[in-house]
Amino acid sequence: MKVVILAGGHGTRLSEETHLKPKPMVEIGNFPIIWHIMKIYSSYGFNEFVILLGYKGYIIKEYFSNYFLHQSDVTIDLKSNDMTIHQNSGEPWKVTLLDTGLNTMTGGRIKRAEPYLGKEPFFMTYGDGVSDVDISALLKYHKKQKSIVTLTAVQPSGRYGSLSILDGKVSNFIEKPAGDNLWINGGFFVCQPEIFDYLENDKTVFEESPLSNLSNNGQLSAMKHHGYWQCMDTLRDKDTLTRMWIENEAPWKIWD
Repeated sequence: MKVVILAGGHGTRLSEETHLKPKPMVEIGNFPIIWHIMKIYSSYGFNEFVILLGYKGYIIKEYFSNYFLHQSDVTIDLKSNDMTIHQNSGEPWKVTLLDTGLNTMTGGRIKRAEPYLGKEPFFMTYGDGVSDVDISALLKYHKKQKSIVTLTAVQPSGRYGSLSILDGKVSNFIEKPAGDNLWINGGFFVCQPEIFDYLENDKTVFEESPLSNLSNNGQLSAMKHHGYWQCMDTLRDKDTLTRMWIENEAPWKIWD
C-alpha cells in the first residue's frame, strides 16, 4: 500500500520556521519531521510514498533528490566534478513528489493524487504529526470496519496543569492532563479509493464536507489510539519534540 502525506500547507502558526521552509521540512533533531513520519510507516514495511506538495514544495523536492548528499559523507573533486558518497545511509523508499498547487485545500490535494494511487486502498497522514500508533493494527481495524475511511482518534495532552481546589486549598494537581476527555482527528488514515467520490475540486477541505458526508453515510470509522501523538503546530511543539529526540525519549521512534 502507498502512503500519502499532505505536505503543502503554509504552516502559519510556526512562522518562525516556515518563512524559510515548508513545515514538513522543519527539523526534529537533524531530520525533517516528514522523515520521522516516513520512518514510522517504513517500520511496518510500507515504503512507497506520495507526497503532496504546495508551499515551498521545491525544498522538499531538493531534499529527496539529494538524499544521499544530505545523509552521507561525501568527497567532491572540483577539477573533475566527480562526487563520491561515503557511508551510504539510504532508505528503501520510493517517493513520488506531486505538485498540487500553492493554495489548494487538503481535499483538492488528495483529489489531484488520484491518478497516482489507482484503485487500491492507501494510507494517508499529515506532514506535521508523529505518533506510536500501530499501523498494522490500524489497517486490520479498517478492514474489519469496512468503511471508506478510518481515522486515528487521539486525546492530546493539555498545555497547562489541572487543579482541583477545595476551600481554597489545592486537593489535586495533574500535570498537563488530556484535554476534556474529547477525541480529535489525529490523522493516520486508511482510505478506500471511493474517497475520491467525496472530493470535488481544489477548494474542497477534506476535514469539512467530505468527512462530514462520510460520517452521515456511515462510512467513517475511528480507531482510538491511547498512546503517544503530537502535532507540531507551534515553536513550543517543535522544541518539545526536539528535546525528546535528543534525550532518546521519543515515543514515536519505533525503529532501531
